[in-house]
Amino acid sequence: MINSTLSGVSYFILGAYLHVGNLRYFYFLITALLYIVIVAVNTSLIVVICMNRSLHEPMYLFLCSLFVNELYGSTGLFPFLLLQILSDIHTVSAPFCYLQIFCLYSYGSIEFCNLAIMSYDRYLAICFPLQYNTRMTLNKVFILIIMVWLYSFVKFLMTLTLNIQLTLCGNILNSLYCQNYLVVKLACSDTTAYNVYGLFLVVLTIVVPLLPILFSYLKILKVCFAASKQTRQKAVSTCTPQLVSLLNFSFGSSFEMIQSRFDMTGVPSVLRIILSLYCLTIQPLLNPIMYGMQMSKIRKIFKHLFCYKLLTGQRDTM
Repeated sequence: MINSTLSGVSYFILGAYLHVGNLRYFYFLITALLYIVIVAVNTSLIVVICMNRSLHEPMYLFLCSLFVNELYGSTGLFPFLLLQILSDIHTVSAPFCYLQIFCLYSYGSIEFCNLAIMSYDRYLAICFPLQYNTRMTLNKVFILIIMVWLYSFVKFLMTLTLNIQLTLCGNILNSLYCQNYLVVKLACSDTTAYNVYGLFLVVLTIVVPLLPILFSYLKILKVCFAASKQTRQKAVSTCTPQLVSLLNFSFGSSFEMIQSRFDMTGVPSVLRIILSLYCLTIQPLLNPIMYGMQMSKIRKIFKHLFCYKLLTGQRDTM
């Protein structure tokens, strides 16, 4: 029943893992520590934003959605990666493979869309400061966040439904984790329609968020040229983390798309592995650290909590 439902394949073999012997325990430790740090920093910032009413503003609520997505995406990869590092046979069941594809691809869509609405939020804050509170209300913030998550889930649920119907003639994926295009390439029948839909999906995933991003930053740039030095400094301080996050995510996801669609045998295996994991490991770590350091309100609250713990600790020892 499982075989017929999942296109005649009950499991996939991941062919990108290298035989490293006892070094696997070192890689396992590094990967586990990285996952722990990602969970710790993202969770702490989510708690800080949710528990402090002074941070219940549009910008911080969008950041909270971003940090929740970092936890969602990294959880779709790291536990699986840790098991594979310790395993001698790198296989994954077909149902779990499709589930991982859904998690990782919806994570990417949510990330890009979230950065898009954050850029629009900064456009309103910088270009219309007096009207900002009326244009970006809390109700609009929650509606935008819900739309981003629903849009991404529905879009990739449709993709997953189509892929499950494919009849596959192989089960070897040249990757560290499950990827949608690599699964489609294993199909026995003609996949032209699936490839066209895949390109349409890529356009939807990239163009839909890219339009508000370009519009927002072009408008901000135009205002900055005509504004005072103080306004320019404010724009730079608030937009820099988003631009860094956007460029980092674009670089990582672009390489992953190129790697899955073109022959990369000329690139060293270690470099391919590092770049294939770049987006899913650096982005969830970079965002909370960068925004936590850049946003003055978050820094002040962390300093207050740290000082409070030190004082209470000293009192307890006394």
